[in-house]
Amino acid sequence: MSRSALLLLMGALIAACFIIAGPRSALLLAVGLGFGLVLEGLRFGFAGPWRQMLVERDCRGLIAQFFAIALCALVMFPLLAESPLELSGAHAPIGIAMIAGAFVFGVTMQIVMGCGSGVLVNAGSGNFNAVMALPGFIAGSFLGSLHLNWWTNIGLLPVYSLQSLLGVGNGLIATLIGLAILGGIAMISASPGKRMPASRLWWAAVLVAGLAVLNLIIAGKPWGVVYGLGLWGAKMAQAGGMDLALTSTWSATANTERLSESLLTDVTSLTNIGLMTGALVVMQWRRAMANGRDEPQVQTTKPGFWLVMLLAGVVMGYSARIAFGCNVGAYFSGISSGSLHGWVWFVAAFVGSALGIVLRNKLISASTDSAHTIVLPARRFVSSAAAVMLILLLWIDTFIADPINPFAAPWPTALGSGEVPGGAHCTDL
Repeated sequence: MSRSALLLLMGALIAACFIIAGPRSALLLAVGLGFGLVLEGLRFGFAGPWRQMLVERDCRGLIAQFFAIALCALVMFPLLAESPLELSGAHAPIGIAMIAGAFVFGVTMQIVMGCGSGVLVNAGSGNFNAVMALPGFIAGSFLGSLHLNWWTNIGLLPVYSLQSLLGVGNGLIATLIGLAILGGIAMISASPGKRMPASRLWWAAVLVAGLAVLNLIIAGKPWGVVYGLGLWGAKMAQAGGMDLALTSTWSATANTERLSESLLTDVTSLTNIGLMTGALVVMQWRRAMANGRDEPQVQTTKPGFWLVMLLAGVVMGYSARIAFGCNVGAYFSGISSGSLHGWVWFVAAFVGSALGIVLRNKLISASTDSAHTIVLPARRFVSSAAAVMLILLLWIDTFIADPINPFAAPWPTALGSGEVPGGAHCTDL
């Protein structure tokens, strides 16, 4: 596609969402597109920088993450304090299952080489292994939602936030100091020349922080990923004849409402759709810049490795659900909105990442077949397959969801609406 056609495509998608579902949905889709454009276009990620820090002692991507979280916190803390009814933070309880889930998520995200947002971005940009892992992530997130109450009964503390423990001002200061300490430790541990991020990463951090703040203002909740993917799995299970009214999670009033309503009104689904689409646009833009030439994808691992990606995706989605989020909903949004569980999640997932890197190396070594090099489908075909999966999901949703009345759509932004935010976040029980 030409660059002008890609711009028209994004504009048409936002306009169609506005007509079908109203202004708030259109704005959230635009925010999701922005996330996809920035994460793929500027190569800003979450799983990759952790791996670079652990393997190469390269902290540049990690420092950019801390900087983006700090920028978010500077805005989110006062916003949440000023509008406690209209806006809510990504706050979740700390528990045994939550810590174990974060650890396992850290392991599997290094095997898949992408966190929740990373799998969506990589699938949208045509990465074959990510497209194999994405259905597993969706299925695993849904399965985790079915068992969530059992896991939380193992042991769970109350929800603690730095605002409730220290106050808004002191909580913000503690957050910034904590991020500065982590940044200092990372810089001391990093190799010379691999400490200060390039300008690309600084700009990406600023843009991601700005988009995350917009997400909070528009949706009333911080940026999240996992709930939307679990909802997609629940929709597919419902379409297949499963009675979710018999499950403890999906029989809850808020979740029952999400099941009956269109995905185009769900805040996390909209940004997830935008993430994938934005990454696809960047991939096609690069092809246009290269006069249509594709970046080749080759693999020396045996085809059985793809099954490993699928299964790892299942475990990844399951663990993210019982851990109340992934790198986005728990780590990024949790810390930036003051949740104590975000800090615990980060430590557990980072330790898990160290093990995940070792396991991935062993898996690749065991499945490598140097005698046969597999030429994978071109990125444009793989991303097209991911887009078809997304379109099929939305098409099925039109048959099982209630019709949308765009004239009854909510106020364009949660901030200023005077209403409790709708939708659900991955940190919600």
